[in-house]
Amino acid sequence: MNNSKYLTVSVINRYLKDQFDRNEHLRVVYLKGEISNFKSHTTGHLYFSLKDENSRINAIMFNSYAKKINFVPKDGSKVLVIGRISVYESTGSYQIYVEDMQEDGVGNLYLAYEKLKKDLEKEGLFDKKYKKDIPKYPEVIGIVTAATGAAIKDILSTIKRRYPICKTILFPCLVQGEYAADDIVKKINMAQNYDLDVLIVGRGGGSIEDLWPFNEEKVARAIFASDIPIISAVGHEIDFTIADFVADLRAPTPTGAAELAVPNLSDLKTYIEQLNIRFKESINKIINYKKLILESFKSSYVIKSPMIMYENKKQKIDIIREKITNNILSSLDMYNQQLSYIKSNRILKNPTIIFNEKKNELNVLIEKLDLVSPLKILGRGYSITSNSNGIIKTIKNTKIDDCINIKIQDGTLNAKVIEIKKEN
Repeated sequence: MNNSKYLTVSVINRYLKDQFDRNEHLRVVYLKGEISNFKSHTTGHLYFSLKDENSRINAIMFNSYAKKINFVPKDGSKVLVIGRISVYESTGSYQIYVEDMQEDGVGNLYLAYEKLKKDLEKEGLFDKKYKKDIPKYPEVIGIVTAATGAAIKDILSTIKRRYPICKTILFPCLVQGEYAADDIVKKINMAQNYDLDVLIVGRGGGSIEDLWPFNEEKVARAIFASDIPIISAVGHEIDFTIADFVADLRAPTPTGAAELAVPNLSDLKTYIEQLNIRFKESINKIINYKKLILESFKSSYVIKSPMIMYENKKQKIDIIREKITNNILSSLDMYNQQLSYIKSNRILKNPTIIFNEKKNELNVLIEKLDLVSPLKILGRGYSITSNSNGIIKTIKNTKIDDCINIKIQDGTLNAKVIEIKKEN
């Protein structure tokens, strides 16, 4: 029986998991249902099932995601979840790995909000590297909001109170309703033609439906494309819109946006006064220090008695001159002694005697060298045998049929080894 075509359970489960993970429709799944079999593990992970009238699916929410939910889930809770569906290899069952969970009732707007938020974040529109700095001392501020209402009043009154030297330009627009998003985009683009230091975009509080224009993708992309730094100011402190994540700086309220956009003039005046005091103190410290130096110069014995310094220098020069003179005389004396020694040397007086002595010493050395010369040894009947590897000192250095050279007193013999005999 051929078993090669039969798969193991692990292989098929791994294959199915790979197919699930490769399916782009299962990577981000939006589900709503009722929680059952809920269990909160000691690790913080949540295990449960999601069910409707006809079916159910197992679910797990790891601790890192579970910490972010803002309600207490339990059996019977109706929820909206976002996650990915994959296979758990050990059991071969598929389940949803939940990354976000909200109580049902938020509705389709929340789902759309979460989907757009995730898509734009993945694209990079929220990255800090794209955030522009808000200038500390703006001269002209643009405001994109409704021409009437609490928002524009709060912004203008706050700027006037804190930094009245700043100029403001209002770009009135719709802030809610079907056409609001297009109008907001239009006014943001219009503001790019003005010489603005910063642009405030926002409105007052309201329901999620009222704030929805600031969750539109077109508004988010207009904010991201702006060359002018943008502060978002949408709703109340607890309200977060897509515009808040894309803007260069998010303010909790329109009033907060104005406070972030401009410094407090009274604080600035106080700061300038403090700088002025510190500057004067620094100048006075420098002047007093220079006065001390001047007084020390004035009281210096050199200033009071300049001839003392001259006499000291003159004395030092005399000492140096004396040292130099002594060194020169000492050197001359040493060289004279060397010259006298050379003149009295017997080599110069009797060069022939020295030559004969050295000649006799050379002859003795030649005679000694001649006694150990290899040519003398050859003259007594000895020879030197060598091959291509050098002088043969032992039979181990050659073998039968080797060509060898035999050096004798008056020439060289070329021979071949025909026999090797070892002597005890």
